[in-house]
Amino acid sequence: MKLIFERSRSGRGLGLLPPCDVPRCELPENARRTGRPALPEIGEIDLGRHYTELAKQTHGVNDGFYPLGSCTMKYNPRINEEMAALPGFTGIHPLQEEQTAQGCLEVLYRTQKALGEITGMDAVSLQPAAGAHGEYTGLLLIRAYHQARGDLARTKIIVPDSAHGTNPASAVMAGFKVVNVPSDEHGFVDLDGLRAAMGPDVAGLMLTNPNTVGLFDPNIRTITDIIHEAGGLCYYDGANLNAVMGIARPGDMGFDCVHVNLHKTFSTPHGGGGPGSGPVGCKEFLAPFLPGPVAEKKGDTYAFAVPAQSFGRVRTFCGNFLVVVRALTYILSLGKEGIPAAAQGAVLNANYLMKKLADGGYEMAYPGICMHEFVMTLEELKKETGVSALDVAKRLLDFGIHPPTMYFPLIVHEALMVEPTETESRETLDEAAEVFLKILDEAKNDPENLHTAPHRTPIGRPDEVTAARTPVLRWKAE
Repeated sequence: MKLIFERSRSGRGLGLLPPCDVPRCELPENARRTGRPALPEIGEIDLGRHYTELAKQTHGVNDGFYPLGSCTMKYNPRINEEMAALPGFTGIHPLQEEQTAQGCLEVLYRTQKALGEITGMDAVSLQPAAGAHGEYTGLLLIRAYHQARGDLARTKIIVPDSAHGTNPASAVMAGFKVVNVPSDEHGFVDLDGLRAAMGPDVAGLMLTNPNTVGLFDPNIRTITDIIHEAGGLCYYDGANLNAVMGIARPGDMGFDCVHVNLHKTFSTPHGGGGPGSGPVGCKEFLAPFLPGPVAEKKGDTYAFAVPAQSFGRVRTFCGNFLVVVRALTYILSLGKEGIPAAAQGAVLNANYLMKKLADGGYEMAYPGICMHEFVMTLEELKKETGVSALDVAKRLLDFGIHPPTMYFPLIVHEALMVEPTETESRETLDEAAEVFLKILDEAKNDPENLHTAPHRTPIGRPDEVTAARTPVLRWKAE
């Protein structure tokens, strides 16, 4: 389709802005443009059609099945949006007096308490603006704790080889050196490798459980005990909390701090529909180091407080407030019974789809019961037919299904990582399984059809290497 700049014609326009109702403010000469801004000139009907066409070309959780592994692309309930649009929330100013913002402060306080209960933590900060930002904040907590004790030799963070790529990146940003530990043949942390990595320079461990291959590590308490015995702290990456929320708490597994993704587990918009939010919770002994302010309750009123040894802010004000409103709406809607029920539904759906695909001929990287997601390996299929995981992913687009995560985790070759989420019906899962199995049959009988897929999308198969290395992100006038 044409860019809106390509639709532009000199002299066309429309009136969308109301007349100015405030005194005109003249900018000083040195702050004014020397020429007109290069904006498109377009009529109202053409503008409407342009954005309608764009909307038709997008794909999200409201359009079709979106089984993106490890990212929990779950349904965003409409009630969340209604609550976030209430005038009392949208009309608030972050600098107004606390006594005039009691409702908003209560939202922050109740969300802190709810997330603390779900994760088994004693204190929570809502400041971090995304999951990786939460990782970074958790690592700053660990660093501040060791520094406060004068234990400056602890410079290493242990990260499993199946971890999210943001884990080692966050550790480096927080000033640590990263030490990878291997996974065993079952997909769990290799305990011997972990013990071998221990020493007086270990500051902590970053881990998610269920792990990145969708398995709950049966040795989790042994793992956290090993770290604690070495004097380190345990950080929980909450990316996979959707599988265990309300059932198993990171705090009870031995973790000292945790981040959660409101834009994954708690149904707020994800990615381009964000913004995100990655609150961080911690045990009581780490609470003095949290970024402030945090909301607290004093009698019948709410107020802000800065923890005594806070390492400082990680974001302005209190994070993405309207995302917090959405998450609290979801938590209160589901309640104590609904939160674990959602986790159970996620696990049931994943195992149901995995069994249908395994019975149909797909090879699972780690056979057996999974949690909320599973990983398939197409390594043998590629050897036999030349069809890769990328080919299968591209072909799925022709059926209106967003591809699962490709080539991750790196420890699985030709990986496709599938997470159905609890909000999908059995009928949707059956239809998705039918498509996957049809594609598998095509791979064996008509591989060329997959090599050239997709066939029904606005854009076919672009040169992705060139697009990644030399992206064209801006339109330039001739």
